[in-house]
Amino acid sequence: MTIEELRKHCLAVKGAEENLGSDEAMISYKVMGKVFAFFVLAPKDNEYFVVIKCDPGKSAELREKYEGVTKGYYNGDSLLWNSVYLQKDVPDTLILELINHAADEVIKKLPKYKQKEYFNQ
Repeated sequence: MTIEELRKHCLAVKGAEENLGSDEAMISYKVMGKVFAFFVLAPKDNEYFVVIKCDPGKSAELREKYEGVTKGYYNGDSLLWNSVYLQKDVPDTLILELINHAADEVIKKLPKYKQKEYFNQ
């Protein structure tokens, strides 16, 4: 998967907004004002990765199964965020599913009135 494919999929999420970081080295994706994914434009050790919000139970399972899923870059030991490396053993289809899952995680944690607003857009 390329960075451009990843970008297009993030933008395809209903209501997604793309935000360039203040240092122009990071792009984040938000839904209803909350970040669900971000990536750094300069690769770490020549490997691109995306940081994706995730259900903690699912995070633990993914980290055990795939070398390309690690703790979220910038987020310490939290199981709420994963770094997913695009050139490692994580299938592209799974990366796309995880992007959708991340947006769903953000939406389900919003107050009910915000969820209603989102689904009625």
